Amino acid sequence: MKDKNKSTPAAAAAAASKAMTAAKATATSKRANASKAAEPSSSDAGERIAKRMARAGLCSRRDAERWIADGRVRLNGKVLQTPACVVTDKDRIEVDGEPLPGKERTRLWLYHKKSGLVTTSRDPEGRKTVFESLPDDLPRVLSIGRLDINTEGLLLLTNDGGLARALELPSTGWLRRYRVRAHGSVTQEQLDGLKDGIAVEGVLYGAIEAELERQQGSNVWLNFAMREGKNREVKNVLGALGLEVNRLIRLSYGPFQLGDLETGQVREVRGRTLRDQLGAKLIAQAGANFDTPLAAKPNKSEQVKTEPKSDKPKTKRERVDPLSRLDTKKRGPQGDRKRGKPTRTGKPSRNADRRR
Repeated sequence: MKDKNKSTPAAAAAAASKAMTAAKATATSKRANASKAAEPSSSDAGERIAKRMARAGLCSRRDAERWIADGRVRLNGKVLQTPACVVTDKDRIEVDGEPLPGKERTRLWLYHKKSGLVTTSRDPEGRKTVFESLPDDLPRVLSIGRLDINTEGLLLLTNDGGLARALELPSTGWLRRYRVRAHGSVTQEQLDGLKDGIAVEGVLYGAIEAELERQQGSNVWLNFAMREGKNREVKNVLGALGLEVNRLIRLSYGPFQLGDLETGQVREVRGRTLRDQLGAKLIAQAGANFDTPLAAKPNKSEQVKTEPKSDKPKTKRERVDPLSRLDTKKRGPQGDRKRGKPTRTGKPSRNADRRR
């Protein structure tokens, strides 16, 4: 009778193999844990130099890579040859001979862009840019996304390159709303078909919410809402429906609204409001910094260049309905009554009407 406790050679080999596999897994786990323990914490791990430059509000990541290729960036006293470089707080970075500014507090501004401005820092064709039109007291900022030269409305500006990149990503899912005037005619049924997306010349556009507001002569007014914001998306999609866009106004970007912000005006979003609207997930994704105190106002040499200011005295502007700028009806001059001759003080004479 065979002993049940006695193992066969095959069983012994299988047991030995199993024990060896378990030992290897244990050793691998120990090495991984040791390596993880030796790694610096997330605050000391460093980041790519282009990302560091963008977070400092100096430029975008793409511009940083171009600056490095042009030899404008030094790392620890040596000209940097490639952007494939990780830096920490201990490294000394210089751009055009000047030390890289420290991390600034994350800030966001709403800007009402007018038609005729290009959303770029430098235009090779010499056209006027958005950044040349900003107030002198605004720090160096980046745009979150872009608006075409003929598109007007809300443009978000920030001093944090990480935040700009995070909010531009389609995965963020922020809704962008537009008001559109286009030449031609369309039905609500045609617009409803955009909810499932549309392919135009090989480019697939995601779901679009479109509403027919009204027909005005040979034009139609529409309300558009989408989450992707691909290049010339509204114009291309409506072109596929036989419409030609002749006016495009962005009304909102995520939770931020154009509201009553007048053309050319800039308004900063309060820090607490910005934190609430971003939420913990987006703040972590963007690496936003709300702990650093606000930086001092830039010197005259550091301020954004603007057009020469006019010597004409400023006149008080009347407050108008914020939606009136979207109207297309031509309005005549305000009033026909002639004014009296100005006196030395610049005010009309009280007896002007009596002399008539």
